[in-house]
Amino acid sequence: QLQLVESGGGLVQPGGSLTLSCAGSGSTLDHYVVGWFRRAPGKEREGVSCISGSGAHTIYKQSVKGRFTTSRDDAKSTVWLHMNYLTPEDTGLYFCAVDYSGSVCRGEGPLRDDYDLWGSGTQVTVSS
Repeated sequence: QLQLVESGGGLVQPGGSLTLSCAGSGSTLDHYVVGWFRRAPGKEREGVSCISGSGAHTIYKQSVKGRFTTSRDDAKSTVWLHMNYLTPEDTGLYFCAVDYSGSVCRGEGPLRDDYDLWGSGTQVTVSS
């Protein structure tokens, strides 16, 4: 049974960087689509990015485009979210999710949220 474990969150100053990891355990991420999401205090969950099973295609939330990059290494059963130039508006609980169908990260967007398996999240706090 595949489980997802996020790591890499923490406290960072505005303008700083963090890299989050989403590791598959109990199985591998294989060629599954992996999405990143976040939930800020008092706000609804929102999609941040997705990466196709092959890693060749990505979609990003407009406000993080050019600052965040998602990548994967299926041999390591890991997907990363590299976050640069962080602002307080990036604060939130970040979690990854897997789509088994491979159809949820296609085209230009918008980001979808109908994933099959979710991690429990890692906290990112951007504050001076």
